[in-house]
Amino acid sequence: MIVLGLTGSIGMGKSTVARMFAEEGVPVFDADAVVHRLQGPQGALVDEIEAQFPGTTGPDGVNRTSLAERVLAEPEALKRLEALVHPAVGRAREAFLAANATAPVVVLDIPLLFEKGGAELVDKVAVVSADPEIQRLRTLAREGMTPEKFLRILGHQMPDSEKRARADFVIPTDCSLDETRASVRRILACLGDSTDS
Repeated sequence: MIVLGLTGSIGMGKSTVARMFAEEGVPVFDADAVVHRLQGPQGALVDEIEAQFPGTTGPDGVNRTSLAERVLAEPEALKRLEALVHPAVGRAREAFLAANATAPVVVLDIPLLFEKGGAELVDKVAVVSADPEIQRLRTLAREGMTPEKFLRILGHQMPDSEKRARADFVIPTDCSLDETRASVRRILACLGDSTDS
């Protein structure tokens, strides 16, 4: 099995690319989706997050906007949150890998792959990338996003140029969907050649 790490900064189109891998029949582990489940209604982490960050949860689970406002400006609070979230995501990732042990290629979709040491978990890394202005426009179109919040989030992420320099593959998304899909298929062909040898 080849484990491909898929990463990219906010607004780069990583979710779209992850969906393309899934459409090609590749099992995809979506770290963000796992976090949403853990923090959603009756999520396994809701009570612990409320204990650590009172007032950030409700009947629908964690209020992600409220929690983000609490931790993005305070490094120690962010570390406390990560100490709750990362082990739970790690357990889900191990279960995913075990369940897909016979697949020739699997994708781990991890937004902060380089920032949090996740590159050691994978065999190859694909970075999703787009022009900075396209990234900014996509991100600011999201509900609840402000220019200030966007800059704060970027401050926690490795610059795109550095991610591209460290990647085995770069997948552009500031082009047509067909061109992006062609990049995905080229990567799978390349990985297929290495699993055959």
